[in-house]
Amino acid sequence: LFQETVEKLIQVDIAENALKNAIESEIPTVRVVADEEFLPFKEDTFDLVVSSLSLHWVNDLPKAFREIHQVLKPDGVFIGAMFGGDTLYELRCSLQLAELEREGGFSPHVSPFTAVADLGRLLSGAGFNTLTVDTDEIQVNYPGLFEVMEDLQGKYILCMGESNCSWNRKPLLHRETMLAAAAIYQEMYGNSDGSVPATFQIYYMIGWKYHESQAKPAQRGSATVSFGDLAKIEGLLKREKK
Repeated sequence: LFQETVEKLIQVDIAENALKNAIESEIPTVRVVADEEFLPFKEDTFDLVVSSLSLHWVNDLPKAFREIHQVLKPDGVFIGAMFGGDTLYELRCSLQLAELEREGGFSPHVSPFTAVADLGRLLSGAGFNTLTVDTDEIQVNYPGLFEVMEDLQGKYILCMGESNCSWNRKPLLHRETMLAAAAIYQEMYGNSDGSVPATFQIYYMIGWKYHESQAKPAQRGSATVSFGDLAKIEGLLKREKK
């Protein structure tokens, strides 16, 4: 975001401290403490809404998407990134297996994530069109399970929020269960050098609010070129030049 292209920036977060710690910008900026599910802005206010790695905290994701769609101007765009369903699957699986073995049941210890198959449907249901959804995976290696959890609960908690916000979670894990989980983590996912991987899956999404000027898809069956002809396109172009 540059001062030459952005007239005004509104920063929104439900956590006041997050806003206080936001990076200063040359762009005229207003900071608003607000819930993504109840945005305090009029309809058709913004040209662009950007959300970076915070939507997995939202209780009602469909409502948050509807709120974002509502505050966008026609032909406005929403660009977002959020953690996906395979995030920390190694940690979650190890903890669940250890709890089943040592305590006869398990409780969620990492906040739930959305599956990529649901994301397009949720955005479309909120009114967005011309959707683009992409995924990426980042793997970080740690000495062991305890270092993974320490990192998540320490420095990453401010920017990633990978602690657990579920109401029905257990308040603590027994030491024996933790040691068992660490052993399972190492056995199932350990690298050859003794470290263990932690996977972070990220969904990237772009959706537009409808405007009559936007390009519309052609009628079904109106294509004049087959996808099978794409391999011959260079030859066709050369022939056309001649």
